[in-house]
Amino acid sequence: MNSIVVNLMQVRQRMELAALAAKREPEEIELLAVSKTFPASAIEEAMHAGQTAFGENYVQEGVEKITRLAKLRPWLVWHFIGPIQSNKTRELAEHFDWVHSIDRLKIAERLSAQRGEFPSLAELQLCVQVNVSGEESKSGVPLSEAKVLCDAIAEMPNVVLRGLMAIPEPSADPIKQRKAFAEVRDCFGQIQTSRFTNPRYQFFDTLSMGMSDDLEAAIAEGSTIVRVGTAIFGKRDKIS
Repeated sequence: MNSIVVNLMQVRQRMELAALAAKREPEEIELLAVSKTFPASAIEEAMHAGQTAFGENYVQEGVEKITRLAKLRPWLVWHFIGPIQSNKTRELAEHFDWVHSIDRLKIAERLSAQRGEFPSLAELQLCVQVNVSGEESKSGVPLSEAKVLCDAIAEMPNVVLRGLMAIPEPSADPIKQRKAFAEVRDCFGQIQTSRFTNPRYQFFDTLSMGMSDDLEAAIAEGSTIVRVGTAIFGKRDKIS
């Protein structure tokens, strides 16, 4: 059996066991296969194993794969999860379905305006990235500033505010992993109360957190999307 097929089965089993341990329904958590640096052929293999959502970190690489797999577009959902440069927003607006890594107002404004240039496309789904560990090397707004950015995005046309994304500082300690994810979950819950007063928050339902090494901790703390690459596609070659 193909290794990607086997890996997907194993990751899905991990997710199901983690959900059951947290007394959650496994269907509440979506698997996002992070396909950055891997060829379009690997995505096709994963798709034939039932995987439909794929995440890319680099705009040009992602657009090339989306274009190459255009015939499969009706069955695939493309998420952008990497840092965003202002001069790349139009390509994101034109080609992707989701963007997880909104970390400043300017980026959201550009995506909103540029998505409007493609009236045949559905609204772009956006998550605000928070920097829960305060790492200077990581993108994201502090938890204390997330609500202000979310409020601004919620009023923009052509986009839908969906939730928060986080990449905590790596740790092998499950307790530390869960602590970081719990902080994001608490922030998410506080912002989510805006649903009662602002209809633009009605789709604020997404917590994008957890990767190959910490998905169990993320699911225990409420993640609704786990972003898994290595455990599905294998180790990546370093990009020079």
